[in-house]
Amino acid sequence: MISVRNHLLQLSGNKWLLFFITALVLAACSPKVRQVAPVKKPTDTEAEKPKIAEKPPVKPAASKPLTIAMVLPLGLDHLKPGARYTSPGLTKANMSVEYYQGFKLALDSLTAGGANFKLRLYDSKDEAAQAHSLGFNPLIKNSDLIVGPVFPDGMKVFAAVLNTKSPVVSPLSPASPATINSDNLITVMPPLEYHGWGAAQYINDKLKPKKIFILRSGFSQEQDYVRGFKNATDSLSNKKVKVIIVTISKGQLGGLIPQLSKKEQNIFVVAATDQAFLTVTLKSLDTLNRHYPVTLFGHPSWEKFSFLKIDILQRLKTHITSGDQVDYKSDANMEFVRVYHRAYHVEPTDFAIKGFDEGMYFGRQLIDNNFATLDKTDYVGLHNRFHFIKKNGLGWVNTHVNVLMYANFELKQVE
Repeated sequence: MISVRNHLLQLSGNKWLLFFITALVLAACSPKVRQVAPVKKPTDTEAEKPKIAEKPPVKPAASKPLTIAMVLPLGLDHLKPGARYTSPGLTKANMSVEYYQGFKLALDSLTAGGANFKLRLYDSKDEAAQAHSLGFNPLIKNSDLIVGPVFPDGMKVFAAVLNTKSPVVSPLSPASPATINSDNLITVMPPLEYHGWGAAQYINDKLKPKKIFILRSGFSQEQDYVRGFKNATDSLSNKKVKVIIVTISKGQLGGLIPQLSKKEQNIFVVAATDQAFLTVTLKSLDTLNRHYPVTLFGHPSWEKFSFLKIDILQRLKTHITSGDQVDYKSDANMEFVRVYHRAYHVEPTDFAIKGFDEGMYFGRQLIDNNFATLDKTDYVGLHNRFHFIKKNGLGWVNTHVNVLMYANFELKQVE
């Protein structure tokens, strides 16, 4: 049974969103019908026969449904007459519907195997005040599993007042769990520091350099990645690999030349996301690469930056990490696309795939009552693997990232 807090009204210009939410709610609330044998009316002869007292048959106890509360930024207030979605609001609503559809498809798959779930859906409106209010809702805090809110600000105020022992899943945000400070929290998308750790692990295992250069722009946003990378490199190499951190201005790399090798790969790490800095620095690295072979490791956001030139990235043997890489050519993903399209008559997005992976994983943990030992239950999903570690006061954190490399004008997974 799916519970939705707001009645859905028509959305001008975006009727498909209304259609999907309404159809999903109706489908989820449809009762399961069990065939019953027809009742045979007794004949007069049968009525005159003495009746022998029998013990009534013992009915098997119905399994108690496992309850899941899902808090998503649907923005249902924008469906009221005269109201409209803003472009950002509609994007969040689309994301919510797509994630929900994937998650519910996973629960339907588990239900076919005998599981019993009750999924309740709540609208956070992407407002801190609404998230705070939902944190006091007894139906939410008494659920067996809570999924959402999606964004860090909402999750922070929600978790602060929730007062529950149930696991709370942060489904789509890679924000550090240190901003939430909840021992019940499960962070699915790897935070930035674990991208730094994943890059360091790959470099240590595959490339085995003697020194690594970290080029910084000076912006504080790089700190989580750099700290994770430095700590991992020191730990994995027992501090035998020299990490050289340099703040670069206007692409000036001349000061590093005396420390570079003309025969071995020179490993550079750039965690910056600033367009002006990257444009100049990557061009300088490309020039340097003519005489000193360069292998570059970049920020996971680079995959989305259209201003980066792929030919330069390929020449620099650029690697990036990713917590949500989807290979649509794999057999598993093609099968998922087929099943999803049959269920919803649309193509799945990355959010739908994440919803499906998380629905399958956490649905199974609910069935097995297995939230105390997530570190012993890894999962290979369609978009990423789940490998959780327990952090005191911060809950469980997925640390697995994929390592990708630019080759043949596309990103290919190498680890």
